[in-house]
Amino acid sequence: MMCKGKQLAPVAVSYYILVSLLASISDGNPIRRNSTVSGTSEGDISSKIITIKTNDATVNVTASNRSTGKKTNETVSNTTDIAKPTIQSADTKTDNKISISYNTEDLEEPITKDVIRRVWYKRQGESDEQPTGAECPPLGLESLRVDDTRLRASSTERFGLGAHRGRLNIQSGIEDGDIYDGAWCAGHKDTNQWLEVDARRPTKFTAVILQGRSSIWSWDWVTSYKVQLSNDTYNWTPSMNGTEEAIFEGNTDTETPVLGTLPVPVVARYLRINPQTWYENGTICLRAEIMGCPLPDPNNIYTLETDQGSTDKLDFQHHNYKEMRKFMKAVNEECPNITRIYSIGKSHQGLKMYVMEISDNPGKHELGEPEFRYVAGMHGNEALGRELVLNLMQYMCQEYRKGNPRIVHLVKETRIHLLPSMNPDGYEMAAKKGSELSGWALGRYSYEGIDMNHNFADLNSVMWDAQEIEMDKKKVPNHYIPIPEYYTSETAMVATETRAVINWMQLIPFVLSANLHGGELVVTYPYDMTRDWAPKDLTPTPDDSFFRWLATVYATTNQVMVNPDRRHCHNEDFMQGNNIINGANWHTVPGSMNDFSYLHTNCFEVTVELSCDKFPHKSELPTEWENNKESLLVYMEQVHRGIKGVVRDKDTNDGIADAIIAVDEINHDIRTAFDGDYWRLLNPGEYEVTAKAEGYFPSTRLCRVNYEPYPTICDFTLTKTPKQRLREILAKGGKIPKDLMLRLRQIRLRKLRASTKAINRRRSQ
Repeated sequence: MMCKGKQLAPVAVSYYILVSLLASISDGNPIRRNSTVSGTSEGDISSKIITIKTNDATVNVTASNRSTGKKTNETVSNTTDIAKPTIQSADTKTDNKISISYNTEDLEEPITKDVIRRVWYKRQGESDEQPTGAECPPLGLESLRVDDTRLRASSTERFGLGAHRGRLNIQSGIEDGDIYDGAWCAGHKDTNQWLEVDARRPTKFTAVILQGRSSIWSWDWVTSYKVQLSNDTYNWTPSMNGTEEAIFEGNTDTETPVLGTLPVPVVARYLRINPQTWYENGTICLRAEIMGCPLPDPNNIYTLETDQGSTDKLDFQHHNYKEMRKFMKAVNEECPNITRIYSIGKSHQGLKMYVMEISDNPGKHELGEPEFRYVAGMHGNEALGRELVLNLMQYMCQEYRKGNPRIVHLVKETRIHLLPSMNPDGYEMAAKKGSELSGWALGRYSYEGIDMNHNFADLNSVMWDAQEIEMDKKKVPNHYIPIPEYYTSETAMVATETRAVINWMQLIPFVLSANLHGGELVVTYPYDMTRDWAPKDLTPTPDDSFFRWLATVYATTNQVMVNPDRRHCHNEDFMQGNNIINGANWHTVPGSMNDFSYLHTNCFEVTVELSCDKFPHKSELPTEWENNKESLLVYMEQVHRGIKGVVRDKDTNDGIADAIIAVDEINHDIRTAFDGDYWRLLNPGEYEVTAKAEGYFPSTRLCRVNYEPYPTICDFTLTKTPKQRLREILAKGGKIPKDLMLRLRQIRLRKLRASTKAINRRRSQ
């Protein structure tokens, strides 16, 4: 009996006829009878949807992606401080190139009164004026310009507490009693003890900065002291306060630096700090810095040792938020054709997180051109990175205008993003105290008290837990690991600044990055977190050899790191490892930006500890620029190492977004950007590389990376699977071609024959 009812449409009839054929095709799951093929369905092959939540609205950006065979949702946590991106359509013919960028910032826009009140509110008695005595620069105890031979003491408790350890902000080791303790401590408890500093030339001494002992186990500090001065170490003159010997107020805790200004500046070569009283339950221990202006002395042989600074005409000074805005605006106006300023969001206090983009076509991602970033100021008190990034902006602008071929090539072949201050709130807190008085930790954390170096999603544990459960390790994702749900909740302790940076990472296909810190002289590379939560343990990535290369490139071109005569900063000697170390083998850091960048995006990132002094005096900035200039440039050039190319659809020649690029024997894949281009950082050698995308047959080829500093081109052309072709036809309401019908029938029959033979064999046995 025939069933009565409406006649099915031809497309629907073809669909149901082919369901059984498609079920046997091995390139994916079968289409269910209740599936809906449309522009927004789960099986969509025409759209890639990116959801961006901003303070204004939720923006759904639809980018044509006819070849990926899946819908991709990248959801950024809603926050009022994430910048709203701009959507740009680049190609109306193919309708498959949608780029996303941030709005260009107008730095003429005034800072709101509410932000000014929150950030620069002055309590009663506070002043913007520089403290008396701080007009002269530091001699350099903290920055190590004063070497150990220039420090002497009346007595020493033991070697680890010798005069050479009496440096401002020096950090102790974990154990008391080792050779790396956190202060000079006298061997006797009396008022005849002293710490002596040799300036090696006539110097107008103006002030002394004192700090207590750095120690986990001991509390020791000096509560009052005298200052004595000499030109020959035999005849000593006390600092006088009128007709009486001046007594200076010392510390009330171990960490807060206290400035003691000499009533009258004194010219001398040697200065002694003579403790008079100390913490009653402790002993005589101190860390110090001396402020003094060196005077010209043609007969002094040590005058020749003065730092020569830099020949580059750059703005060497510390820039607070307002000054940084003016500076970046000036660079943009000097080089408007290659620079653009945008903001990725706001800090907790409302300060914008500005980025300078440097490119020959700013504001656009160009096919085949890699994206690079420098991030500084994650810890607000580590100010050197901030100033180096600002110097780099100005230097590249000036050299590009001069026609420097190296800089011109970098600008034309790379899209560079420079974020000088990831934690602007923290910087302003530290800057209020000044470079010498901010201490070791003031301004390190966000305004909410969050250490952003531990604030990114811990994807290491997600991956390692999955590997322990899954028997087949190849099934465990090794890249683009999703962010756990607990991390995206509104109650998660995630800083606004961290959310803004994650959003930035997801929107721009960065290839290489470096995170600039301070307080040490070493380059660390992932992983930063140990696998079993050990305090430290060597934990390499699958790309360990290339990460070691990146770290070595920076360290071996840094003028201070390569100096064999330099002393270590605090309590570890990194020179034995050529000034590089696996981050987890130094100390474990769960939730680091380096690990997150590697596991959630395509970007490789290392951390550079730039200097022993986190917040160097402005007089030291020219020398620090020269120490790091070549390193900053040569590291950027590494973005062109390895292979790059475009993965295209054979039929349309369009780029395929989200195609996976897998390198044989390296268990870490990357993905193509929205227009199908990719960059895979690799050391020289020959590699078997496979490109694969959902709905396509994979393609494999050999790619050879040479020693030349430019990438090898490895393009791929992928062919759609029959299932993918069928989906596209059905989505458009078209008819099934005869050749496709025949191919599907042949596949079905071939599989039926194979399964029948297998069944018959089992029956006969």
